[in-house]
Amino acid sequence: MKALCWGLLHFVSVSGLPFCVGFAVQAVVDRSGARLALAGGLIAVCALGIALGDTMLHRTAVTNWITAAARVQQLLARRTALLGSALTRRVAAGEIVSVSTGDVEKIGWFVEAVSRFTAAAVTIVLVCVALVVYQPALGIVVAVGVPVLALAVLPLLPRATRRADFQRDKAGRATELASDTVAGLRVLRGIGGEELFLDRYRSASQEVRHAAVRSARMWSLIAAIQVLLPGLLLIAVVWHGVNLAREGRITVGELVTVYSAVMLLTYPLHHFEEIAMAYSFSRPSAKRAARVLSLERATDGEGSREAVVPAGDLYDPATGLLAPAGRLTAVVCGDPDAAGVLAERLGGHTAASSDLPSALVGGVPLDELPLDSARAAVLVQDKDPVLLSGTLRELLDVPGSGDVDAAAALAAAQCRDVLDALAQGSLDTGDPMDARITERGRSLSGGQRQRLALARSLITDPEVLVLDEPTSAVDSHTEARIAEGIRSLRQGRTTVVFTSSPLLLDHADRVALVHEGEVAAVGLHRDLLRGEPRYRAVVTRETDDQAAVEEPARPSPPGGLDGPTELTELTALTDLHEIDELDELEEIEETA
Repeated sequence: MKALCWGLLHFVSVSGLPFCVGFAVQAVVDRSGARLALAGGLIAVCALGIALGDTMLHRTAVTNWITAAARVQQLLARRTALLGSALTRRVAAGEIVSVSTGDVEKIGWFVEAVSRFTAAAVTIVLVCVALVVYQPALGIVVAVGVPVLALAVLPLLPRATRRADFQRDKAGRATELASDTVAGLRVLRGIGGEELFLDRYRSASQEVRHAAVRSARMWSLIAAIQVLLPGLLLIAVVWHGVNLAREGRITVGELVTVYSAVMLLTYPLHHFEEIAMAYSFSRPSAKRAARVLSLERATDGEGSREAVVPAGDLYDPATGLLAPAGRLTAVVCGDPDAAGVLAERLGGHTAASSDLPSALVGGVPLDELPLDSARAAVLVQDKDPVLLSGTLRELLDVPGSGDVDAAAALAAAQCRDVLDALAQGSLDTGDPMDARITERGRSLSGGQRQRLALARSLITDPEVLVLDEPTSAVDSHTEARIAEGIRSLRQGRTTVVFTSSPLLLDHADRVALVHEGEVAAVGLHRDLLRGEPRYRAVVTRETDDQAAVEEPARPSPPGGLDGPTELTELTALTDLHEIDELDELEEIEETA
């Protein structure tokens, strides 16, 4: 509303100048000094109104622009926090970046342009009415011609809008490709795929360029029409006005007034072109933002139960998976994608469109809890955790119970070498806790990032901790120590680990095999290796053909090895024995 008022002051002051100039010219013709002085005073008032209105209009319009963009960004941030990691499963990360940067600017542009367009439209109506009252013979021509000018480009707008939509779509895809390429740059360099992705991005960039050129051609045509038609109207008004002046039907001052008014009307008419452009460019942006904002989680933010943190067994009705309270449960799943979906569901991240029931903690469905209570009850660390930029101290400064400090969590996650590397790489301080970590932890190796993320999860000390492949990027010796650290630090807490590593599985109190969407077997790791072929196939990476060949050969003489299962167990036990010896050697070296 403020922008509209200041816009009316600005445009009305601009439109008032022709009347003042015509009044001054007629005063000169009539040799009236008093009227000439009055005309000069009116021109000064109009000049003051133009300066004040333009300054405040710009200020308020830009404020509207920034406010609209910032509020949309706030809504996107809240939606991102609400959906968590489930957001990137439903919307590409590059599209989220594009919406939160470029698209919010387009939306803010349209909000800013609306106030100036409304003020321009009201001013044009007032000027046309004033000209009809002031000089009907010419005012009617102007009143008929101006709406034609304003509406002449309407047939071109649908095509211009489609081209703008196509351009935005191509630009969004290019942004997604660039974001994914940067995120996986280290992997691309490792496999020599930089040139391949560079060619893909080059092709996507050229498609964006071609789409932008086609869109610019249409907008240049619209701009040309906005210049040509007002010029033709001005010629028609001058030609008709000169004939009327020669016939004595109008005065010279009235002709100058109408001519000046028509000439200055081209200024507010340009805002019709701007609002059309703002609408065409912001409409696809608004659709993309609305798509992200419309995503819902299975639970609402308020919940239908009281804000309490439940305790007890973790149970998933969809698969029948049960994780007893206070115990370490390992889950083996042959399909990594299915394991990730199950881990998200155990944390209450089920999509709103899903028909699967919610997981229960202590008999309480997570989708009936307020969001804060659900997050405090169950924490899920997926297989690709994200490390935010900042110092290590800031990274580990997360809400928790207070029972687990950073030192204990880092020790359990076997981060000693990570701390040494951070301390050596820090130029400002020798304290690794004050060393800076780059965005997404790209300065660290995959195993180092994974261990720091595990330490961060352990510090939170939730009632239920769900870990999806927490040791997939570390060596076997480190993995065995991490397994012991998790078991020791999480003693008395419910922990669920999705893994197929024998080193982790051997430390679990309970192992569950999930096959084709349901729990197929439950027991200890060694028992399942002996008696469950499907479990053995996943853990030992045994193929179906190998299992078919080896299964008939399983009977063996007493005292001999029972086929590949006994050999696998022996290998695992040998690894563990070597690890124990290595630990003892390290302890002796440290003591010495």
